[in-house]
Order: sequence, then C-alpha cells, then structure tokens
Amino acid sequence: MPLYDFKNKDTGEVFEKMMSISAKEEYLAANPNVESVLGANMLIDPVRLGVRKTDQGFKEVLQRIHEKTPGSQLNQSAKQI
Repeated sequence: MPLYDFKNKDTGEVFEKMMSISAKEEYLAANPNVESVLGANMLIDPVRLGVRKTDQGFKEVLQRIHEKTPGSQLNQSAKQI
C-alpha cells in the first residue's frame, strides 16, 4: 500500500498515512478539513531518481554476485549506482 501525504487546512500540519486508493478517497470525504498533498514518495524509487545514493555495502554485494556469476552484467550496474 502506498503512503499519502495530507495537510490539515486548519493547523497547517502535514502528515502521512498508509492506505489503499479507495480508503484515501473515503478518508478525504470524511475529513473535509484535510487535503491531499502531492509528494515524490508514493511508489517511486528514490535511488533511481538520484535523490538518495546507495551505500557501499550494497555495491559490495553486487560485486560479489558479479564475481560468482559468469557472464553477469552486475558489475556495470554497480558502477552506475
């Protein structure tokens, strides 16, 4: 289930909730003082967007997989990350 950002119109507080799309519509209908706020956290990978870098440990795991897998292209992937 995706996370959604909401803003309380009265207080200005921004908060997030995890719920289905249909539950989001019901929540907004039941709470007229709350509005949905668009954010980049829904179902997007922040690593691929360049917002967050992978740690060195993940690169080492990719390198070990590459070394033990003949014909693997993981080494090139690890250099791009």
